[in-house]
Amino acid sequence: MDIDSLTGGEVESTAGEDLVNTIETVISSLAEEGSPLVSRQGSCTLWKFKYGTIEVLVQLTGASDEDTLTVWSAVLDLPAKNEDQMMAELMAANWVSTLEARFAITSNQVVVVTSRTVEDLSATELSRAITLVASIADESDEPLIEKYGQG
Repeated sequence: MDIDSLTGGEVESTAGEDLVNTIETVISSLAEEGSPLVSRQGSCTLWKFKYGTIEVLVQLTGASDEDTLTVWSAVLDLPAKNEDQMMAELMAANWVSTLEARFAITSNQVVVVTSRTVEDLSATELSRAITLVASIADESDEPLIEKYGQG
Protein backbone atom coordinates (compact mmCIF):
# COMPACT_ATOMS: atom_id res chain seq x y z
CA MET A 1 0.00 0.00 0.00
CA ASP A 2 1.29 3.47 -0.83
CA ILE A 3 0.95 6.69 1.19
CA ASP A 4 -1.48 8.25 -1.31
CA SER A 5 -4.03 5.48 -0.90
CA LEU A 6 -3.73 5.67 2.89
CA THR A 7 -4.10 9.44 2.96
CA GLY A 8 -6.96 9.38 0.44
CA GLY A 9 -8.91 6.95 2.57
CA GLU A 10 -8.41 8.98 5.72
CA VAL A 11 -9.41 12.20 4.00
CA GLU A 12 -12.53 10.60 2.52
CA SER A 13 -13.52 9.19 5.91
CA THR A 14 -13.00 12.54 7.63
CA ALA A 15 -14.87 14.34 4.85
CA GLY A 16 -17.74 11.86 5.18
CA GLU A 17 -17.89 12.33 8.94
CA ASP A 18 -17.87 16.11 8.48
CA LEU A 19 -20.76 15.91 5.99
CA VAL A 20 -22.78 13.64 8.27
CA ASN A 21 -22.13 15.87 11.30
CA THR A 22 -23.12 18.99 9.37
CA ILE A 23 -26.30 17.37 8.03
CA GLU A 24 -27.28 16.22 11.51
CA THR A 25 -26.61 19.68 12.97
CA VAL A 26 -28.78 21.35 10.32
CA ILE A 27 -31.56 18.79 10.75
CA SER A 28 -31.53 19.18 14.54
CA SER A 29 -31.97 22.94 14.12
CA LEU A 30 -34.96 22.53 11.76
CA ALA A 31 -36.73 19.34 12.83
CA GLU A 32 -39.67 19.20 15.15
CA GLU A 33 -38.76 17.51 18.40
CA GLY A 34 -38.55 13.74 18.10
CA SER A 35 -39.06 13.69 14.33
CA PRO A 36 -35.60 12.97 12.86
CA LEU A 37 -35.13 9.38 11.69
CA VAL A 38 -31.94 8.03 10.13
CA SER A 39 -31.26 4.93 8.05
CA ARG A 40 -27.81 3.75 7.00
CA GLN A 41 -27.12 1.17 4.33
CA GLY A 42 -23.48 0.80 3.36
CA SER A 43 -22.10 4.25 2.55
CA CYS A 44 -25.60 5.67 1.91
CA THR A 45 -27.40 7.55 4.67
CA LEU A 46 -31.02 8.74 4.59
CA TRP A 47 -32.52 11.17 7.10
CA LYS A 48 -36.21 12.01 7.40
CA PHE A 49 -37.62 14.79 9.54
CA LYS A 50 -40.77 16.83 10.00
CA TYR A 51 -40.69 20.56 9.28
CA GLY A 52 -43.97 22.43 9.61
CA THR A 53 -46.57 20.55 7.59
CA ILE A 54 -44.13 18.49 5.49
CA GLU A 55 -41.55 15.71 5.73
CA VAL A 56 -38.07 16.37 4.39
CA LEU A 57 -35.72 13.62 3.22
CA VAL A 58 -31.96 14.06 2.96
CA GLN A 59 -29.87 11.41 1.22
CA LEU A 60 -26.08 11.25 1.18
CA THR A 61 -24.80 8.46 -1.06
CA GLY A 62 -21.24 8.62 0.31
CA ALA A 63 -18.25 10.92 0.73
CA SER A 64 -16.38 10.63 -2.57
CA ASP A 65 -16.43 13.52 -5.03
CA GLU A 66 -18.87 11.61 -7.27
CA ASP A 67 -21.37 10.87 -4.48
CA THR A 68 -24.47 13.03 -4.16
CA LEU A 69 -26.47 14.97 -1.63
CA THR A 70 -30.18 14.99 -2.50
CA VAL A 71 -32.82 16.80 -0.47
CA TRP A 72 -36.52 16.49 -1.29
CA SER A 73 -40.00 16.87 0.11
CA ALA A 74 -43.39 15.88 -1.32
CA VAL A 75 -45.89 18.72 -1.58
CA LEU A 76 -48.79 17.24 -3.60
CA ASP A 77 -50.04 13.77 -4.54
CA LEU A 78 -50.93 13.12 -8.17
CA PRO A 79 -53.20 13.01 -10.08
CA ALA A 80 -54.22 16.60 -9.49
CA LYS A 81 -57.00 18.88 -10.67
CA ASN A 82 -56.12 21.17 -13.59
CA GLU A 83 -52.74 19.53 -14.13
CA ASP A 84 -51.90 21.68 -17.16
CA GLN A 85 -52.40 24.85 -15.13
CA MET A 86 -50.48 23.35 -12.20
CA MET A 87 -47.53 22.38 -14.43
CA ALA A 88 -47.37 25.88 -15.91
CA GLU A 89 -47.42 27.37 -12.40
CA LEU A 90 -44.67 25.06 -11.16
CA MET A 91 -42.49 25.67 -14.23
CA ALA A 92 -42.84 29.43 -13.73
CA ALA A 93 -41.93 29.02 -10.05
CA ASN A 94 -38.83 27.03 -11.05
CA TRP A 95 -37.68 30.04 -13.05
CA VAL A 96 -38.35 32.82 -10.53
CA SER A 97 -38.64 31.56 -6.98
CA THR A 98 -36.99 28.23 -6.17
CA LEU A 99 -33.33 29.29 -6.37
CA GLU A 100 -31.16 26.12 -6.36
CA ALA A 101 -34.18 23.90 -5.65
CA ARG A 102 -36.91 23.01 -8.13
CA PHE A 103 -40.32 21.43 -8.41
CA ALA A 104 -40.27 17.96 -9.94
CA ILE A 105 -42.43 14.84 -10.22
CA THR A 106 -41.50 11.43 -8.86
CA SER A 107 -43.56 8.44 -7.73
CA ASN A 108 -46.87 10.22 -8.48
CA GLN A 109 -45.97 13.18 -6.29
CA VAL A 110 -44.93 16.77 -6.86
CA VAL A 111 -41.76 17.33 -4.86
CA VAL A 112 -39.36 20.14 -4.11
CA VAL A 113 -35.82 18.85 -4.71
CA THR A 114 -32.20 19.84 -4.93
CA SER A 115 -29.29 17.57 -5.70
CA ARG A 116 -25.57 17.95 -6.30
CA THR A 117 -22.31 16.07 -6.02
CA VAL A 118 -20.44 16.38 -2.74
CA GLU A 119 -17.27 17.55 -4.49
CA ASP A 120 -16.32 20.88 -2.86
CA LEU A 121 -19.62 20.95 -0.94
CA SER A 122 -19.26 23.43 1.91
CA ALA A 123 -21.16 23.37 5.19
CA THR A 124 -22.89 26.59 4.11
CA GLU A 125 -24.07 25.07 0.80
CA LEU A 126 -25.22 21.92 2.58
CA SER A 127 -27.18 23.91 5.15
CA ARG A 128 -28.70 26.11 2.46
CA ALA A 129 -29.83 23.08 0.41
CA ILE A 130 -31.68 21.51 3.34
CA THR A 131 -33.15 24.79 4.57
CA LEU A 132 -34.22 25.86 1.08
CA VAL A 133 -36.09 22.64 0.29
CA ALA A 134 -37.74 22.58 3.73
CA SER A 135 -38.84 26.22 3.50
CA ILE A 136 -40.14 26.12 -0.09
CA ALA A 137 -41.97 22.83 0.51
CA ASP A 138 -43.56 24.05 3.74
CA GLU A 139 -44.69 27.29 2.08
CA SER A 140 -45.99 25.51 -1.04
CA ASP A 141 -47.76 22.35 0.10
CA GLU A 142 -50.97 23.81 1.54
CA PRO A 143 -51.66 26.27 -1.32
CA LEU A 144 -50.96 23.54 -3.92
CA ILE A 145 -53.19 21.02 -2.12
CA GLU A 146 -55.97 23.60 -1.80
CA LYS A 147 -55.74 24.63 -5.45
CA TYR A 148 -54.94 21.31 -7.16
CA GLY A 149 -55.51 18.49 -4.66
CA GLN A 150 -58.01 15.73 -5.43
CA GLY A 151 -59.38 15.18 -2.02
